[in-house]
Amino acid sequence: MHEASEAIYALKPVSFRYHKQYDVTQTLAFGLIAEEVAEVAPALVGRNQKGEPESVRYEQVNAMLLNEFLKEHARVEEQDRKIQNQESTITQLKRDVAALVARLKEHDSKIQKVTDQLD
Repeated sequence: MHEASEAIYALKPVSFRYHKQYDVTQTLAFGLIAEEVAEVAPALVGRNQKGEPESVRYEQVNAMLLNEFLKEHARVEEQDRKIQNQESTITQLKRDVAALVARLKEHDSKIQKVTDQLD
């Protein structure tokens, strides 16, 4: 499913109201339009006897969402590891620079002493 689940990025959620014959309250609903889903990912729709898109197979969409979530989660974890490594490197480099600055100051002081003695 690795790359197959990327089809969900092309899906466009919508809000809608069912016809009164299906929902007398016509409560606002959210979902996907089966015809639009069929264009992007035909396997995600249920079809009627004429072969026309009739419903969205949300259980399949959920599995794809989970797959994409897990891929993103792995990517974020990898980025976190890289950031931790970079932060450790930065900390060590700061220590190294501070040590070098201290040594340079010490060398400058010694050079100044020698220069003062020569004058």
